Amino acid sequence: SDHMENICGYLMKYTNLVTGWQYRYFVLNNDAGLLEYFVNEQSRHLKPRGTLQLAGAVISPSDEDSHTFTVNAASGEQYKLRATDAKERQHWVSRLQICTQHHTEAIGKNNPPLKSRSFSLASQGSANSPGVQRRPSQNAVSFFNVGHHRLPTGKRVPIMQPDHLVDVREMMSQAEGQQRDLIRSIECLPASGHLTSLDQDLLMLKATSMATMNCLNDCFHILQLQHASQQKGSLPAGTTVSWLEPKISLANHFKNGAAQNFPAEINKPASVREEQSIAEPCQLTREPEEINPDEELEDICDDKEDDLGAVEEQRSVILHLLSQLKLGMDLTRVVLPTFILEKRSLLEMYADFMSHPELFIAITNGGSAEERMIRFVEYYLTSFHEGRKGAIAKKPYNPIIGETFHCSWRMPRSNVATDGGTSSSAHIPSEQVTLPKDAEGQAEPDYYTVKFVAEQVSHHPPVSGFYAECVERSMCVNAHVWTKSKFLGMSIGVTMVGEGVLHLLEHGEEYTFSLPCAYARSILTVPWVELGGKVNINCAKTGYSASINFHTKPFYGGKLHRVTGEVKQNMTNTVVCRVQGEWNSVLEFTYNNGDTKNVDLTKLSVTRKRVRPLEKQGPFESRRLWQHVTESLRDGDIDKATEHKRALEERQRNEERLRAETETPWCTKYFLKDGDGWVYHKPLWKTVCAAQTQQTDSN
Repeated sequence: SDHMENICGYLMKYTNLVTGWQYRYFVLNNDAGLLEYFVNEQSRHLKPRGTLQLAGAVISPSDEDSHTFTVNAASGEQYKLRATDAKERQHWVSRLQICTQHHTEAIGKNNPPLKSRSFSLASQGSANSPGVQRRPSQNAVSFFNVGHHRLPTGKRVPIMQPDHLVDVREMMSQAEGQQRDLIRSIECLPASGHLTSLDQDLLMLKATSMATMNCLNDCFHILQLQHASQQKGSLPAGTTVSWLEPKISLANHFKNGAAQNFPAEINKPASVREEQSIAEPCQLTREPEEINPDEELEDICDDKEDDLGAVEEQRSVILHLLSQLKLGMDLTRVVLPTFILEKRSLLEMYADFMSHPELFIAITNGGSAEERMIRFVEYYLTSFHEGRKGAIAKKPYNPIIGETFHCSWRMPRSNVATDGGTSSSAHIPSEQVTLPKDAEGQAEPDYYTVKFVAEQVSHHPPVSGFYAECVERSMCVNAHVWTKSKFLGMSIGVTMVGEGVLHLLEHGEEYTFSLPCAYARSILTVPWVELGGKVNINCAKTGYSASINFHTKPFYGGKLHRVTGEVKQNMTNTVVCRVQGEWNSVLEFTYNNGDTKNVDLTKLSVTRKRVRPLEKQGPFESRRLWQHVTESLRDGDIDKATEHKRALEERQRNEERLRAETETPWCTKYFLKDGDGWVYHKPLWKTVCAAQTQQTDSN
């Protein structure tokens, strides 16, 4: 409260594209929890030009510069403001956040006790604020006459008896019916007029009532469990316990992926019981499995994520979720609703970055160190486009610990560019590399094979390891990624912490690289993805490096998905190539001799990966592990998908709890800890080195 001071001063406010930024005089009224602004300081005694209620608001410093910040009110109204410098911005942001937190907490603390009362969720903001003016008869109370009722006084609550659960069930059914009627009444209101179905108070009432029913449903389930355990202890063996399910299924009403009814084990689908009954991964074989590429078939799955319907239908759920988050909150442990998931695991998303294997293989065919670095930059920048499935921002499944994904690609040798940029099956390596014995003496196929394996090696923090190799071209890449996601107000930021290393064994070169940050923008409207941040690629042996900038879109103007970069010879500090364009559209490479090259990603051929059929996959391979969630999402059954997803996550929590109790360390299958990173257990560089040593010994 010592910092609850009323502050005022000039800030720049963004109005629109035409008017742009304008100076306005702002006043923070801590007592009322309001942010008001005037044309200038002299007009402060007049009615404010605008007012925002700060209770429930989100104050977000902008990442586009050090001066800008936004105030996102619970009503949906937003002020985009700019201070004169970073220090002044910090002063305003900190005071606004303190005021916001104080008034948000006061909403709950100041609620009167449960007794016969009517209440209004109407905005406490100034009646002068645009969008909140209404007649007294137009609030939620007068329309719905909502009230709370207290139990008769003087009665002691007895211990819950079996027949009382039946009464609770009846009351739950009645409450669910009344809540459904309330929702229907709100949704039947006209879309325009004094009181509409989009009224901010009614939307809040709708979301709050849904959350309340979910909470009551969970509490009722706890009572059921307690009652069942008591009955099991007193009834003869073989007696069947009947569950007291509500007459009207609450789960059928909350089609939003949030907390729902936990049905009895005997009522769960067989697929859910199967998911929960899979043995502890360490009790299964944890020995690395050699995948035969001949068993893999070309993938026919094509799940584009362009369906906005589910997101549109669940807008109130997203609003409710956002109301529970704080700016900068780590989302690693936050369970997000199922309808925002895309139909693949994060491990498979990493595999889709390899969808242009001809560009990957062509790296080692470069005739000089400079050309190989440029080719790697070209492959790197073209990998992100296919990694996204559609224009809508959806989230891949969080891999569970021990989950793996295998696939491969076959690329005709004639499709791979050699030295000079032509496509040919002939290539003479710059250094002779000895291949393993099992690769010798075999008829050379007319295609290259790129094999890929990924594994979730850690749960907290969530770390994935992935590895790809082309034995015929003596090249491989090893990487580990720790995904850190944070809530940024009206967007979600994901930082890819980790490092990858590309090994070109023919040339004895290693290229280290990192990954950009990803942002899910406009999460309340049409969510979309953009990449941001600076990444570096380095080759210590050759002295070449690349610096790549993924530019986020400014608030107004500018292009989406813009990327710029340059390749440099560090010894001479000479820029040998520059690149610019969009990472999901057209890239232009300009060489130091004046030549240019355009790469149109929309016309670039995509090689389908090859995956083993589900019946041949292990129980912890991604597609088999998540198959029931994926099938339910394809069918549009969000409830069923949520049930399967919850079963997998609950099993993971139980396994983690058991390991903690027994002090059993987790054992990975394909990747080994190496310092701060993770390395594939049988990388190509070790295999080749062992083969060369064996050949030397035999000579």
